[in-house]
Parts: sequence; C-alpha cells; structure tokens
Amino acid sequence: MRVIRKKKKQHIFLQFFLWVYAFISLYPLIWMVFYSLKNNDEIFVTNPYGFPVHFRIENYITAWSRYNVPVYFFNSLLVAVVTVIGTITLAVMFSYAVARMRWKLKDTARIYVMIGMFIPVQVIMIPLAILVRDFGLTNTYFALFIPYIAFNLAFSTAIFYGFFRTIPFELEESGCIDGASIYKTFFSIILPIVKPAIATVVIFIFLSSWNEFTMALILISKESLKTLPLGLLFFQGEFTTDWGAMGAAMTIASVPTILIYMLFSEQVENALTVGASVKG
Repeated sequence: MRVIRKKKKQHIFLQFFLWVYAFISLYPLIWMVFYSLKNNDEIFVTNPYGFPVHFRIENYITAWSRYNVPVYFFNSLLVAVVTVIGTITLAVMFSYAVARMRWKLKDTARIYVMIGMFIPVQVIMIPLAILVRDFGLTNTYFALFIPYIAFNLAFSTAIFYGFFRTIPFELEESGCIDGASIYKTFFSIILPIVKPAIATVVIFIFLSSWNEFTMALILISKESLKTLPLGLLFFQGEFTTDWGAMGAAMTIASVPTILIYMLFSEQVENALTVGASVKG
C-alpha cells in the first residue's frame, strides 16, 4: 500500500509539473493573442497582462490592409516552401549516396558538407552580398532561395545520414533480388522509412526560413519582395507605433508555423523510435 501511495503521489507531482510547464510554454502565445486585441493604452498602461477589455478586431484589419501584410505573408510562405523542397531534395539524395553507396571520397564530401554547420552566418554576410550582386540576383527571390537552401543543407544532411545508417542493407538487397533498380529501391523502400526524418527536417527548415531576418535585410530592399520579419519594421513610426496592429501581424505570422508543427508532430514523435523499429 505504501508503494502504491508513493507512486500515486509521484504521479500527481509529475502531472502538476507538466501542467505548470505547459502553461509557461503556452503563455507567450496567449499573451501575444491578447496583445493583438488591445490598443496602445491597454498594452502599456491599464491592462498589459490581462484579458482584453474590448476585442479590437480592427487591429487585424489594419495590419492586413494598411501595412501590406498579404504581400509579406506570401513572400515568406513562398521562400519557406521553396527552401523546404529544395533542401530536402538535395539533402536526401546526397545523404543516401554517402550512407548507402560505395564511391571514392564519399567521406570527404560528407565532412565538407557538414562543416557548413559550424560556419556562423555573420562571418560570410559580406562575401554573400557581393556574390549575390555579381550574379545579378539582388532584389530577386533567388537571392533568398539559394542562400537559405545552402545554409540548411548541412543540418538536413546530418539528420538524413543518421537515419539512413540505421536501415538494414538487407532491405535493398531483397529489392535488388526482386529486380528493382536503384531508383525503384530508393523511392519505394528507403524513402517511406525516412518519413519521420523528413517531417522533422520540414519543421526545422520551415521555422528557420520563415523567421530569418538578417540575410533578408541585407539582400532584399525591394518593397514587393520583403518577407514578414522585414515587414514588421514598418509598424514602427517616427513618433508613434501601432502596437496592436503589430501584435496582430505577429499572430498572423505565427499561424503557419503552428499549423506545420501540428501536421508533422506525430511524424516527429515517430522519429524517436523509427531506428529501433527498423532494426527490430
């Protein structure tokens, strides 16, 4: 009986801790939504942390119509989607080649790509800006597509390489015995197994490209090509700032990231056990 009571107390304590942790994690999102429904007086003076007295939906209307949020939103979405597709396509093919095939200098190629994880973005900003200018890509979507894909490639390759190494070679051998080509084996056998890894990489790449600010600030100056992080700068005026509309824009900007996580969260959880299940 004492053991049961002890376990019950531990279970209650664990549940309490998890609820507190969940509240602390979700409160910034809740506060941001409240923030987007207030005016400047409520935000800074009368009601900075509480529930909105009046739901000021006009903040969303102002952000959407006056501050060009639809254009910024579309640009961010386009850049994020292209970055995700381009990075995953290149990373999956390269990782499969170095993890499952035998060819000269494959380890050298893998290490060369991995080194990109240890290079700070700030170190190469000036050379990157010069390259973009010399190739005539300034103020184009490709000024963001190519650098974003390049900077996410090392991290994505590391994840896919680790997953490919956990897959038994017998699966490919059985496919070859049945007459499947290397492409058929890759798309029909190997790729479905690494879906959890793909979901994980999708979330990380989408978040990094959606929220990226420094490279976009340096490489993009054309108004019609600016992303949401750049667009938020225009909510700050010389003498006054519409903080409610800025909160509305930030809430709108958070919706895609939350949806992406909700769509792929189950796959990410499966990523923790996929290696063990494949080996078993």
